[in-house]
Amino acid sequence: MHKLKKLILFAIFVVSFAPSAVAGDLALTIVYDNNPYNQKLETRWGFSCLVEGLEKTILFDVGGEGSVLLRNMQELKIDPKTIDIIVLSHIHYDHVGGLSDFLKKNSDVTVYVPASFPQSVKNKVKDADARLVEVHNSRRILKNVYSSGELGGWIKEQSLVLKTSDGLVVITGCAHPGVVNIVKKAKEMLKDNVYLVLGGFHLCWMNTWQIKGIVKGVKKQGVKKVAPCHCSGDLARESFKKAYGKDFILLGVGKKITMKDAF
Repeated sequence: MHKLKKLILFAIFVVSFAPSAVAGDLALTIVYDNNPYNQKLETRWGFSCLVEGLEKTILFDVGGEGSVLLRNMQELKIDPKTIDIIVLSHIHYDHVGGLSDFLKKNSDVTVYVPASFPQSVKNKVKDADARLVEVHNSRRILKNVYSSGELGGWIKEQSLVLKTSDGLVVITGCAHPGVVNIVKKAKEMLKDNVYLVLGGFHLCWMNTWQIKGIVKGVKKQGVKKVAPCHCSGDLARESFKKAYGKDFILLGVGKKITMKDAF
């Protein structure tokens, strides 16, 4: 009986002090983007990011053209059937257009969409016999994986937030609500600092003065590393690179970030 009690106490200790973070083999792969990286892949306006190393595999956004998404996945040796969850950031075609073609390859997925999505898109998910989850407020998706919930005004958008032992990883689709606001929301949600923010920052139409203000705002929030792509624009990417130096990660379609690269 005494030995059993010791074992129970040890188990409680292990659970209590185990790191509340995603696995060390976390990997983020850019499957669809308008910035080149792997010359064997097609570049096209839009965004999609594969998240591996969790208890389930997530595809964040599906690009604009399903044929491009699936060809890039094939070239990267990513089997659509290995994906368990799709998270769609916002309604713009370059982030949701590949959904129907993907669901033809794998409908055994759970699709998280902002609640404000039109019924036509929700019906696509239901008609394919995939599971639909409508997101309004911030919520847990998996252990250490969260949706920011719908943010913004005219364009509602959700971001993906991963809790790691180094801090939070925030993945944005276009950051229409503002990348600084998204970072603030992630910090407020999980009471932790942001280690890496990755994805579209929606700065390609801004001038130098405006971009400098955003860079300053991101740095003020204590973000350790940045990896802007998609709609961020060359000027913004250069500005972040100048401000972050070695902590700037250059992204393009086919780029894979692993723990050893960024953490």
